[in-house]
Amino acid sequence: MLLPGNVKHVTAQINSSSSPGAGDVPGGRPTLVAVAWPYANGAPHLGHIAGAYLPADIFARYQRMAGRRVLMVSGSDAHGTPITVRAEEEGITPQQVVDRYHPIFLDIWERLGISFDLFTSTRTDNHTAVTQDVFTRLRAAGYISVQETTQFYDPQAGRFLPDRYVVGTCPHCAYPSARGDQCENCGRTLDPDQLIEPRSKMTGAVPEQRRTSHFFLDLSKLEEPLLAWLETRTGWRRHVINWSLQFVKDGLHDRAITRDLDWGVPLPTDELGPGKRIYVWFEAVIGYLSASKEWAATIAGAPEAWRDWWENPDAAAYYFVGKDNIPFHTVIWPAMLLGYGGLDLPTDVPANQYVTFGGAKASKSAGIGRSVPEYLEVLQPDALRYALATVLPEQNDTEISDGDIIRRVNDELIANWGNLVNRVMAQINKFFDGVLPDVPSPEELGGSHAELLAKVDEGLARTAELLEKVELRAALRAAMEASGEVNQYLYREEPWKTVKVDRDAAARSLATSIQAIAGIAVALAPFLPFSTERLQDVLGVDLTVWRRQEVPAGRRLDWSAGGLFIKLDPKALDRPEPTA
Repeated sequence: MLLPGNVKHVTAQINSSSSPGAGDVPGGRPTLVAVAWPYANGAPHLGHIAGAYLPADIFARYQRMAGRRVLMVSGSDAHGTPITVRAEEEGITPQQVVDRYHPIFLDIWERLGISFDLFTSTRTDNHTAVTQDVFTRLRAAGYISVQETTQFYDPQAGRFLPDRYVVGTCPHCAYPSARGDQCENCGRTLDPDQLIEPRSKMTGAVPEQRRTSHFFLDLSKLEEPLLAWLETRTGWRRHVINWSLQFVKDGLHDRAITRDLDWGVPLPTDELGPGKRIYVWFEAVIGYLSASKEWAATIAGAPEAWRDWWENPDAAAYYFVGKDNIPFHTVIWPAMLLGYGGLDLPTDVPANQYVTFGGAKASKSAGIGRSVPEYLEVLQPDALRYALATVLPEQNDTEISDGDIIRRVNDELIANWGNLVNRVMAQINKFFDGVLPDVPSPEELGGSHAELLAKVDEGLARTAELLEKVELRAALRAAMEASGEVNQYLYREEPWKTVKVDRDAAARSLATSIQAIAGIAVALAPFLPFSTERLQDVLGVDLTVWRRQEVPAGRRLDWSAGGLFIKLDPKALDRPEPTA
């Protein structure tokens, strides 16, 4: 797979490859691309991909091309309650659930071209050690306390219930299936005792409240510095910053960070007695730090290399999550970082809204939206990436359907970019024996030739400007508009006609078009890595750096394999929707 510089596509729980990693890319600003940790309880659907993983990959690929030292990390969230719920439903252990789905994630990232430097898991010894260190340091700094509280207890099951095992009606929006930690409908974070008519997810029984002691993160002590930091944020998406500011201004409440569980990260102290574990909402976000340390030790071969991304005032950190994760990444995690001290806070949290299917939010648990492997059975990975990139829910929820996907691939990707490349390559092969004609450069030719290259270069600059702002949909449009300029140029020049009466004129038009294609390919590379890799092989120029490079005259352009993309049958995705 095409990756800029020395970056290797690493998708392993603990990667032992000796190939260079992000730390070996010379120069450039250290840029952490931190991506939401998926629960290892099912294959991701298009909502997950469009919400976090594809945007992160597009951004990371561009940053690498621009010369930044990118470290892109994530992993399987092994301790989420959905995993224990599935395990109990199937009569297996939570570890067996994780072992089933972690390899599925790795396979999807590879097939879809999601270029993690490390995709790990919260079940590693490294993650346990880093989590316990964060706990210990926050405790020593006075930001973790022991408080006696009430916790819901299922009398039928004979056990305390983690937050997500309690469901009921949301007190804010009246959604009847809100969880005890968060309402999926309105996105508010909750405590189980806030739910109206709570019930046990395990048995349906009305839970009792019993006294128990737990460790709490004293968020109230961090309210002022957190608000001061948030008020300095610029360039954040409006829904992200507004939600975050209001969340803090409403007053932060201390939150329990342990539960009566036997599945999770162990505490570094037995002060509260047996049966307690660090709860998932606290330790999952620490995964960004623990994954960075794991990458440094196991892949970079330099255990302290993680500091370049975490203790460097010149570094940048971008967190790609869905909108339901905003408070955890703009409030709770920054609060933990402030309390810990010495670690960089997020530069930006470009959280996306939801992708909907038939007006309903894509949901793994509700069975809304097909899984990614099902789509990859029919679509080329770049085709799926393109279709999703056109509807990334950056500011608002966006709707997509199978018909939309096919239309966008056929009528946009192929009709504009795919046909342009194929037409020019085919004509050079037909009229010039597949060899790029030796003609003056477009700049030397002047006129419409120079004007076209100027427009392509402007499009490349505009695409970069938008990618820097994490405005990915607009960046894709800018790149495709540049492709449209070349199509219009060809319609005016008509080299397939002029070659019969003025072979030199046709040579100039086709050579100019090839130079333009080389520039547009750079702009599209973050979005379309697989087809870009093929174009790089054909053109013989480096498409992993963010600048247009000239294809040398006399270059043989081997187009024997045909077009970049396969046109889809309008009924290619006409299959029954899955029910689970």
